[in-house]
Amino acid sequence: MSGFEIWLLALGLAMDCFAVSIASGIILKRTQWSTILTMAFFFGLFQAGMPLIGWLCASTFSHLITEIDHWIAFIILLFLGGKMIFESFKKEEERNFNPSSLKLILTMAVATSIDALAIGVSFAFLGVKSFKEILSPVSIIGFVSFIMSIIGLFIGIKFGSKFAKKIHAEFWGGVILIIIGVKILFEHLS
Repeated sequence: MSGFEIWLLALGLAMDCFAVSIASGIILKRTQWSTILTMAFFFGLFQAGMPLIGWLCASTFSHLITEIDHWIAFIILLFLGGKMIFESFKKEEERNFNPSSLKLILTMAVATSIDALAIGVSFAFLGVKSFKEILSPVSIIGFVSFIMSIIGLFIGIKFGSKFAKKIHAEFWGGVILIIIGVKILFEHLS
């Protein structure tokens, strides 16, 4: 795989992080540096870590991973999206979907990075044999996901707060998560 192809792959993997970050930024409504950096860090870490795990486990578990990864991502994103949609119908003071919650950040990081696990498996099948060879692609994937998460959060915060009440942002954020889950499921089942 060429360097250009790795950067494109990283950008493709980061799109889920980007979309979830926009939805989270809309809900946050204001810049909270600790939340922004925490979310971007864990999104980047999981996007980098999952291919590494997939690569390490490829020889033993590849048939299991590729058969269920899309279902796990779909179920997690369906759950989170459904929760956001449900919360959107509550009064502002009754809502408890908090994108600054570490538990929720970790759940979203796992959900958006499960497809990266299969990428790690494919690295093994493409002949990546040493840790030194896998280090560059996973570093690029993590870096791009980190940056795209920050950009997404700022877009959500900057533009979302102006339109959030008018367009029912939390509702649409939930719809976006469900669409991402359906997209992952559809891509793997097709």
